[in-house]
Amino acid sequence: MTGTARRRVRVGRFLTSWAFVAPALLFVLVFFGYPIVQNVVMSLQNYTTTTFYTGEAPFVGFANYADIFSNPIFVTTVINTALFTVGSIVLQFSIGLGLALFFKRHFPLSGFLRSLLLLPWLLPLIASAAVWKWILDQGSGALNQFLAVFGVAPVPWLVSPSLALVAVIGVNIWLGIPFNTTILYSGLQAVPEELYEAASLDGAVGWRAFWHITWPSIRSVVSVVIVLGVVYTLRVVDIILGLTGGGPANSTQTLATWAYQNSFVQFAFGRGAAISNVLIAVSLIFAIVYLYMNRKEVDE
Repeated sequence: MTGTARRRVRVGRFLTSWAFVAPALLFVLVFFGYPIVQNVVMSLQNYTTTTFYTGEAPFVGFANYADIFSNPIFVTTVINTALFTVGSIVLQFSIGLGLALFFKRHFPLSGFLRSLLLLPWLLPLIASAAVWKWILDQGSGALNQFLAVFGVAPVPWLVSPSLALVAVIGVNIWLGIPFNTTILYSGLQAVPEELYEAASLDGAVGWRAFWHITWPSIRSVVSVVIVLGVVYTLRVVDIILGLTGGGPANSTQTLATWAYQNSFVQFAFGRGAAISNVLIAVSLIFAIVYLYMNRKEVDE
């Protein structure tokens, strides 16, 4: 084959590969790239409802970022976001791992019970929020009525600044357990039983078998579950708005709900975009960690 022919073959393969990649690349650019770029541009403008009529959005530079960083609510929302995320992820993962290990034993009706666990995941979030708001209602909520049987006074789950965030975290944990259980259970299924049989001969059973066999084997799955869980939890809006609306006294206000309220309640789209970009930056950091951890697993 001559040099010209080889070049034609390489060019043909190059164009063919790009022909397969181009649709996906175009999709990402149109539906992900453009909105992010537009969001960054909007955060540098005084973008309000009048912009829709006049078409004018004056450039204000980093004024929107200065406004949010200097706002006293910003520190509150950052703390609430951190508590909400860490509290949700730790308990979602712990309970999900415990249930995954429990269902790995294959007992009667295990498949049916696993399917029931998916119900919170399948329900619309706003519907789940409405049900939990009724359950946690101070006056006629099902939870307080149950506690009243034991002589416990009505608890203001959603109207107390000291309890509202705890209640919201609890509901979010309930919603996240199915995801954690399903993914971790799939990871456990991929661990060869021969490893446990060989380890049992050396006396590695129970906790020792989990620490030396199960955990190393599902480490890559664990990293995916945790990182994706953090990225998802950072942007949770539906549940918080449905339960408390960010109150009382901003005790459940997170960066995600604050961005929503700035954009769609106060119609300060520029500030809302700036807050959203802060969330995007945090999510990007976790995405980089996710890619790094996956690459490390492949290298090992």
